[in-house]
Amino acid sequence: MCESRGMGCGDAVLKLEGNTRMNIEGRVWKFGDHVDTDMIIPARYLNLSDEHELAKHCFADLRPGFVKAVGVGDIVVGGVNFGCGSSREHAPWAMKAAGVGAVIAKTFARIFYRNAFNIGFPILESEAAADALREGDRVSIDLTTGTIVDRSHGRQFFARPIPDFMQAILRAGGLVNYLKESRCASGDRTGA
Repeated sequence: MCESRGMGCGDAVLKLEGNTRMNIEGRVWKFGDHVDTDMIIPARYLNLSDEHELAKHCFADLRPGFVKAVGVGDIVVGGVNFGCGSSREHAPWAMKAAGVGAVIAKTFARIFYRNAFNIGFPILESEAAADALREGDRVSIDLTTGTIVDRSHGRQFFARPIPDFMQAILRAGGLVNYLKESRCASGDRTGA
């Protein structure tokens, strides 16, 4: 029989409504262009393998105190090439475990983009939202439609759509869980 997936503290921000919508709401934390993985989680903490231990050091050098102030569901907003640098999964793990609900950026480094979806961490590309949103704004996101609503100023933006199969990966909590659920749904119990 298939096991239910566990929920980490970062998972609490995903709200499933009838398995069709995923909504996130939180406060904006604004960053600039070319935020690399070493800025997200400094290399000196890469010997940690527990995501909740990693979370304690999220943005430690770039924004000291971030972890103590970030709320569950808060949204990081960046510029171009967010997540550039090394190919480590530690960066999206640290943000997700710290409670960040999603990242909105103009563009993402491709490996960061893949790593984020692989661990079930939502990211969206929207140049207009990344330009307009300000530190502290209240924002809600509908991941199914790509709609971003700035509740502080009554504005609405649209992100590049997340393909259906990638939404399914997010709903499952990441690629590994998605594959396990797919095997269970197909009746394949080998290796699940």
